[in-house]
Amino acid sequence: MRAVVVLAVAAAAALGDPRALAAQRDLVLATTTSVRDAGLLDVLLPPFEREKGRRVKVVAVGSGQAMELGRRGEADIFILHDPRGEEAFVREGYGVERAPLMYNEFVLAGPPSDPAGVRSLSNAAKALVAIASAGAKFVSRGDRSGTHIKELELWRRAGIEPRGSWYLESGQGMGATLQIANELQAYVLTDIGTFLAHRYPLDLQILVSGDTALFNPYHVVLANPERFPWVDFEGARALREYLLSERAQRAIGAFGRDRFGRSLFNPALTGQPGRSR
Repeated sequence: MRAVVVLAVAAAAALGDPRALAAQRDLVLATTTSVRDAGLLDVLLPPFEREKGRRVKVVAVGSGQAMELGRRGEADIFILHDPRGEEAFVREGYGVERAPLMYNEFVLAGPPSDPAGVRSLSNAAKALVAIASAGAKFVSRGDRSGTHIKELELWRRAGIEPRGSWYLESGQGMGATLQIANELQAYVLTDIGTFLAHRYPLDLQILVSGDTALFNPYHVVLANPERFPWVDFEGARALREYLLSERAQRAIGAFGRDRFGRSLFNPALTGQPGRSR
């Protein structure tokens, strides 16, 4: 029976069946850089690759860029943290089977000297008002990533359009942006996972956290096989099921605990506000 299946797959591939061809290449995961930069994928992906005999090619970009890849059918599965963008991505027919994967929070980090005096504030928008009023340096990702989208949302809440020599855009991933902010002794919005993973040798400190506006959910989404018949939908679905399994969710919850005394991400299985599919 196995020989018949192998021959059928080979024949389909020879005839150009896109599903058979997709199953023979690396599975393409487009993910936000914060997940890659925190090191979580180095823990999650190897067990899946060993057990399924499939390599996963990781393309780490901002959530906006990841969804642009998705709109061109250039990835099989996505890990994103831009809820509104994701909802539009699915609604427009590019993605399917969106599900909550994990969550953490954004924090506002800055130099120990805290020139804008935001350390005592619990409201992120008020902290941005103080930074803008002081003309203190702020480094933005500026890349339409989930982090950048959240930052722009917070500026809107603050009633400020950031501009001027104090406001800089890195155009880089989260890890690189933290390094730039550190060199400039500037404020920066970051997810807590990447910040803790890169904490040393940074001088930056977490100055504002705990605001409900800083909630940071991550979702997993599959490319729509009806729109893109060449994607590896079955492989992507297998990876999705693994990521949402109790085993992988436990690994997510344990990640970082031994090194930092706390988890860098919270598994979706524990439940969180605003869960959506």
